[in-house]
Amino acid sequence: MAAIDDGTFPPGARLPPEPELAGQLGVSRSGLREVLILLQEDGVITRRQGAGSTVNQLPPAPGLERLLPVEALLGPGTVRCRRLAAELEEPTDFSGYHLRLAPAERACFWETVVEVDGSPACFAHEWAVDDKVLRTSAGRDLPDALRASLAEPDATPHATTGTPDGTMLAAFLDAEPGHGLTARSTLGATMLGTERGHAISRPPETPALLLTQTVWTAGRPVLAAKYLFPAGAPLLSLASRH
Repeated sequence: MAAIDDGTFPPGARLPPEPELAGQLGVSRSGLREVLILLQEDGVITRRQGAGSTVNQLPPAPGLERLLPVEALLGPGTVRCRRLAAELEEPTDFSGYHLRLAPAERACFWETVVEVDGSPACFAHEWAVDDKVLRTSAGRDLPDALRASLAEPDATPHATTGTPDGTMLAAFLDAEPGHGLTARSTLGATMLGTERGHAISRPPETPALLLTQTVWTAGRPVLAAKYLFPAGAPLLSLASRH
């Protein structure tokens, strides 16, 4: 990831073949392959059988998608959100790339399980730029729900006893009716993995639909998210409404 960040492999560049790249980085091919899978999941690269890996362009200008929180996409059953974590953290490969964060900046992170009729239907990882960046770039403050969750760490629900709450995107939309926020989303396929599978009591190899989303305002990405819908989750309602 550092070689992509520093421009060694700029957007559009094709990465060397795996044996060559592993040798350059001094890592095993199996370890390199795991990293490449994560970078593909994060939208940093595109991998094609027989064609290798290519560094993606920076996220394009916001599209004209209908912006709805996961809670609205998973209706019409009874939807409940269970917060697992709320913290201020250093940029990850995903949040740093999609939110264009400098290494010294921090991202507001929420981890939430969304349940429909009592069954886990979505595993949400959401990051937002911090209050200082949001005010400087967009002239706005973080929604009160985000600020409160970060200011009161002792109130963060435990993973097994979390109280109902909403997703980060819902907090942004609730804070700004007629918000002017726009988004760019992509769909892919992945597996839950060990930690996410444990959080919703599913095997790590459970296949899942992956929805990644970047939300923009005033020409600046302010929220980035991964939403994983495990096999058997309710169908998503994606019809555009005006």
